Amino acid sequence: QLQASGGGLVQAGGSLRLSCVASVRPISGYAMGWFRQYPGKEREFVAAIDRLGTTTNYIDSVKGRFTISRINGMNTVFLQMNNLKPEDTAVYYCAAGNDPYAVSQRNTWNYWGRGTQVTVSS
Repeated sequence: QLQASGGGLVQAGGSLRLSCVASVRPISGYAMGWFRQYPGKEREFVAAIDRLGTTTNYIDSVKGRFTISRINGMNTVFLQMNNLKPEDTAVYYCAAGNDPYAVSQRNTWNYWGRGTQVTVSS
């Protein structure tokens, strides 16, 4: 499965780097995505990257601040988050997409793991 880590408490304007490691199967055959969930809300797509790491997609609210990347040899995908804002506070999850070249939220996302809490104070 997938295990996200790297969350924590940071002041507004700060940075965090989230990691997602796959423990059972290699991620090289999948698009990978990051999602976040606010309390009482549905999970929200944040960013995705295709299996080769050549195509990415972000929601508008994080463009220019977040960067998704991957190292297939390490079975790991990252989310670098800069200039964090209080509205980024959420639990962040990673998932693998069935279509390895689709970076849209409409991909079929599977293999959800335990999330990591990101808290941004104002």
